[in-house]
Amino acid sequence: MSFSVITQWNTQASIEGEFNRDHSVTFGSGQTVQASSAPEYKGNQERVNPEEQLLAALSSCHMLTFLTIAHLKRLPVQTYTDNASAILGKNAAGKIAIVKLVLKPEIVFQSGVDVSAEVLEKIHEKAHANCFIANSLSSEIEVIYS
Repeated sequence: MSFSVITQWNTQASIEGEFNRDHSVTFGSGQTVQASSAPEYKGNQERVNPEEQLLAALSSCHMLTFLTIAHLKRLPVQTYTDNASAILGKNAAGKIAIVKLVLKPEIVFQSGVDVSAEVLEKIHEKAHANCFIANSLSSEIEVIYS
């Protein structure tokens, strides 16, 4: 199985001595996202930046893996909301990198479904261990749940 995206940038008007960081990313599904670098790196704050894309990929992967496990355990989920964050810093080699990703999922199970804190913790641990994106990253990943 393989996946692909097309990232495209064209010469655009910019401030003298600089270049415009706006670009588009078209996914294999055909959806296009307007992107840029983070505002701190002279990017457009109204567009998605690569750091946000990475965080979104991890958050989405953890959620989908969690939902799969809950489904297999016959624990129907009503809502799943993740208020995730990423921290940019320097890695062990002194290079700027995402050094920590924090997932803060809040799960509400369907009415009448009681899930103990121990079972919830085990589902999150299993979701993290089986998330393709988490398994592809070397940054610290923390899952904080309630």
